[in-house]
Amino acid sequence: MKFQDYLPFYRRNLTLALPIVLSQIGQVTVSLADNMMVGHVGTTELAAASFANSVFMIGMVFGMGVTMGLTPLVGKAFGQNQLQKAIVWLKNGIAAHLTASVALTALMFSIYFFLPFMGQPENVLHLARPYYLLLCASYLPFMFFFTLKQFFEGIGNTKIAMQITLSANVINIAVNYVFIFGKFGFPEMGLLGAGIGTLTSRICMPLLFAYFILRNNRFKRYFVFARYQKIFKKDIVALLRIGIPIGFQLIVEVAAFAIGAVMMGWLGETPLAAHQVALGLATFTYMISLGISQANTIRVSHQMGDKDYLSLRRAVFASTHLVLIVMSLSALLFILLRNVLPLMFSTDENVIQVAASLLIIAAVFQLFDGLQVIMQSSLRGMADVTTPMLIAFIAYLLIGIPTSYVFTFVLNAGPQGIWYGYLVGLGTAGILFYIRFMRLLKRLA
Repeated sequence: MKFQDYLPFYRRNLTLALPIVLSQIGQVTVSLADNMMVGHVGTTELAAASFANSVFMIGMVFGMGVTMGLTPLVGKAFGQNQLQKAIVWLKNGIAAHLTASVALTALMFSIYFFLPFMGQPENVLHLARPYYLLLCASYLPFMFFFTLKQFFEGIGNTKIAMQITLSANVINIAVNYVFIFGKFGFPEMGLLGAGIGTLTSRICMPLLFAYFILRNNRFKRYFVFARYQKIFKKDIVALLRIGIPIGFQLIVEVAAFAIGAVMMGWLGETPLAAHQVALGLATFTYMISLGISQANTIRVSHQMGDKDYLSLRRAVFASTHLVLIVMSLSALLFILLRNVLPLMFSTDENVIQVAASLLIIAAVFQLFDGLQVIMQSSLRGMADVTTPMLIAFIAYLLIGIPTSYVFTFVLNAGPQGIWYGYLVGLGTAGILFYIRFMRLLKRLA
């Protein structure tokens, strides 16, 4: 295959991916902004944010995964020029996801009562609990935003979600500044102020989406027509049949990182704070790859609708090349700036030293992380979700987490041992997802 054969696919993928990348970066910037601001309040506050976010992210990512089942179905209908079917998916997607989100919100609130039994220091737990409740309150509006986002990405529009996410970031940072540090006469609330900022910005996200839809007749017509569509049990089942395995697939990976954070808390608040710093930076680069991968899912679903499997293959490998370039550059930055980047989050020398050592390991697993996310997205666009869910379970929970425990508490590798487990888990997942994709591609061809 000649390089020029891939050029149209690079251009299309980048055009589609860039708004999603900015949107994903915007979403993780909410957490990064919280961590940066809270980290300058104190190490205990940063450790509490790490703990609460690690627990909350399990439920949040599962819900996001459930909504992602909408994209390949809408994308396939759009690729076949069946706009009526895309609108049916929209109506049933809103019904299915709203119901699931209410149930998941109740579940996340109930987990609050189990926080004291997770082995965290008392001073960390004291700050984490009210912050966690505010995160739970932000769950429902954020999930509604994500349902709308997945529909619009399915029809090939990735710009609206980007604009909304960037606007929400501005709101989050402004509210954070006022309530964390006590400006304009408001009390200084520290970590609790960061929770208020997150809640406010996430409530604004679906409201901004409604504003964009009402102002554009082309977008508004989808929702006008959707009002007259019926809710079909078979369509809801089809949505959940794809969405729930995606949710479990994502939750397994996030659970691995959350369990790692809990184990890091057993080592003390300094390692836990350093873990949050390094993880925040690694998540930032991951979100770039995730944005490219979500554009890849759209391209794959459209090509599946057209039954153009040669273009599907070229689109996937163009996305893979882009992700590997991005992750190689981020790995280089992590190594060269490992003692500088943590300064954005903390002035504690011990936190900076531990975070720097974790960034070296993060640099190594960047390529594996990029490979696994792009292969996951390819399989998702092909509506292959059950086998990837099993692969994720094996790689992250049966291989990755035990490796973390052995290195940290048996071989006494310290905080770095937990991240060695991440490296092994991501590497295993990336290789197995690639093998799965190549087998399916060969079967289609």
